[in-house]
Amino acid sequence: MQKNLRDIGLFLFDMDGTLYLGDKLFDFTCQLLDTIKRQGKRYMFMTNNSSKGVEDYILKLKKLGISAQYEDFITSSQATVHYLRNNHPDSTLYVCGTESLKNELSKNGFRVTDDTEKTQCIVMGFDTELSFKKLYDVSKMLCTRELPYIATNPDYVCPTEFGSVPDCGSVCDMIFNATGKRPVVIGKPEAAMPMLAMENTGYDKGQTAVVGDRIYTDIKCGINAGITTVLVLSGETTKEVLMKSEDIPDYVLDSGAEILKMID
Repeated sequence: MQKNLRDIGLFLFDMDGTLYLGDKLFDFTCQLLDTIKRQGKRYMFMTNNSSKGVEDYILKLKKLGISAQYEDFITSSQATVHYLRNNHPDSTLYVCGTESLKNELSKNGFRVTDDTEKTQCIVMGFDTELSFKKLYDVSKMLCTRELPYIATNPDYVCPTEFGSVPDCGSVCDMIFNATGKRPVVIGKPEAAMPMLAMENTGYDKGQTAVVGDRIYTDIKCGINAGITTVLVLSGETTKEVLMKSEDIPDYVLDSGAEILKMID
């Protein structure tokens, strides 16, 4: 059920394409976040982008002029840690991902290896440091062994200042074409991240909204969680894509600047 955005107490913001593009902060972002905080409400950054750990996101936002703490984030990396703890707690991981993702998994108690013989579980992330060797290693392991195979997120592209670049979902499709294997996907559009955010903050479904630029991850995630959904057309989704979608957001806005007008 659509809620008046003035009644929302917890805003779950996607980041890339919603609050910034690449290293360019949208003009409205700081004012929007300050207004939410001034009204005594809460926002969290909920992102599928696993190329950076939370500590790296804190530094990135600081460079963009946004002060953030660890508890301000719900990321696919954190959700992956939660899944691995519950399902593969003692596994040695081969991570087709960035050093930042590897460090986050290591800091949460997991062994990370580049040795395919020692690997007990494969984790795919948005790898901005992708090499052919990683693709070769993952393909070989999936073709020759039965291993748990996890992907942090299903996004096909990541928006940039000039357009888009391939994301984790695109690489997983490459691996599928080579091996016939599909991973267990952890991040959006699954409901785990918004459910965990509500649990951690005490807000209920009627008080929570997800704001993002992708229908098949952000909006679908909100629908799956039963919360208000706000699509912004400042990133990946176009009006043409929206018209063809079976998943309909509660709100469709040109950008987050319109949220500011609606709640202030």
